[in-house]
Amino acid sequence: MMTVSEHERKQWVVPGISDHPLRDRLTNEIHARPSIAVRAPLKVTHLALLSGEGAEERERLHLAKLCRRFGANEPPAGVNYWYVDLGPFRLNWERHTEFSTYTFFRQEAFQAPFRELVIELVPRDWLSELTGEILVAIHLAMDTKHSPELSSEALAALFASDNIAASIMAGGCAMAWSDFRLQGDGYTRFYVRDIELGLRQAGRLVQRLLEIETYRMMALLALPVAREMGADVSRAEAALMGLTEQLARSDETQQEHGLLDQLTRLATDVERLAASSSYRFSAARAYYLLVQRRIAELREQRLPEHAPIQEFMERRLAPAMRTCESINDRLMQLSDRISRAANLLRTRVDVALEEQNRDLLDSMNRRAKLQLRLQETVEGLSVVVLSYYLVSLIGYFLKAIKASGVSLNPELITGFSVPVVCIVIWLGLNKVRRILLREHKQ
Repeated sequence: MMTVSEHERKQWVVPGISDHPLRDRLTNEIHARPSIAVRAPLKVTHLALLSGEGAEERERLHLAKLCRRFGANEPPAGVNYWYVDLGPFRLNWERHTEFSTYTFFRQEAFQAPFRELVIELVPRDWLSELTGEILVAIHLAMDTKHSPELSSEALAALFASDNIAASIMAGGCAMAWSDFRLQGDGYTRFYVRDIELGLRQAGRLVQRLLEIETYRMMALLALPVAREMGADVSRAEAALMGLTEQLARSDETQQEHGLLDQLTRLATDVERLAASSSYRFSAARAYYLLVQRRIAELREQRLPEHAPIQEFMERRLAPAMRTCESINDRLMQLSDRISRAANLLRTRVDVALEEQNRDLLDSMNRRAKLQLRLQETVEGLSVVVLSYYLVSLIGYFLKAIKASGVSLNPELITGFSVPVVCIVIWLGLNKVRRILLREHKQ
C-alpha cells in the first residue's frame, strides 16, 4: 500500500491547515483487523485468553519472542494486531479490551480433520507462558469440495454427539458443522466444507465462526454473575417491601428517622451490586450483539436434519442473555423504587420537622409577646418610680428655696410638676427604646 508523508500530504490537502493529530490513527482503524486469505484444506487452532486490561505490552513482548525464534518480523510497539508467517504455521494475534486471541493456521492436506493439529507445531514452552486464562479453545478444519462427504454417523463420531448445528453458508459457497461442546481434549470443534469460496471469502468465514464462539463465551461471563446476584436482588426486594409496609404504618418522627437510615443502608447495598455488575452486563450486551451480527453475516441456509447456528444460538444463548437482562433490569428498578421510597420518607420527615418548627416559632412568638407586655409593664413602673424620685427631688429643692427666705408654696409647685415630670420621663424612655431598636436592626 502506498503511503504519503505528512509533508507531501500538505501539498494537496487544504494549504495552511494542519491534519488532526488522530487522523491517521482513525483512518487506519478500519484496516486494523483485515480478513486473512486462506484456502482449503486448512487446519486452524484458535485460543482466546482472558487477561484483563493492561496486558497489551506483556503479550506483545511474548509474541516477539516467538517471532525471533522463527526469524520473523516482530510486532512494533503500540500495535494490538499482528499477522505473521512463521514457516510451519501462520499466527494471527488480536488484542481486545479484556482478552486476546491467538489463531494458528496451517494449509495442508489431511485425512482426519482433528488429528495432527496445528497447535502441536507451536513450541510448548512458549504456549505455557501465555498471559491470562483460556476461555475459548477451538480446532477448525476446512476441507475441499473434492473430499468425501461425511455421513450422519461419521459426523456424530467426529463430534462425539448427534446434536450438531449445521447450515449452508456464504450463499451456498460453504457448509459448516459444530456442536459447540468441549471435546475430550478441551477444544470445541468446527468442520467446514469449502464448496466455492474465494481466498478472502474463506478467511472471512473462518474468522466469523471463530468470533461467534469467542463472543458467545465472553457474553456468557455475565450469566454466573446474574445467577449469584439473583438471590441478593430478591433479598433486597423483600427488604424494601417490608420497609414500605412499615412506612405506611409509621406515624412517629423518630420511627421515620429509623426507617430512613435502613433505606439508606439498603440503597448503599443495591448501588454496590450495580457497580460490581454494570461493566459485566454492559459487555455481555455488546458481545451478544456481535454474535448476532456475525451469525447474520454467515447468510445461513438450512441443512436437512440440522438446526442452523442462528437457531441453535437463539435456543441456547438468548435465554442466558435474557436472564442477565432481567437481573440488570430488576436491579435498576429496585434502585429507582428505593430512591422513590427514600424521597417519600424524606418528605414526610421534612413535613414533620416543619410542623415542629412552626410550633416552636408559635411558642417563641407567644413568649416574645409576653416579654413585650412585661417590658411595657416594667417601663410603666419605671416611669412612676423615676417620676416619684424626681418629684421628691423637686420638692426638697423648693423647700430649700423657701427656707432661704423666698416666698413660694413648695407643695403647690411640686403638685403641678408631677404631670410634667411623668411626660418628660415617658418621652425620654421612648426615645431611648427607639435608639436601641434602630441599632439592633443595623
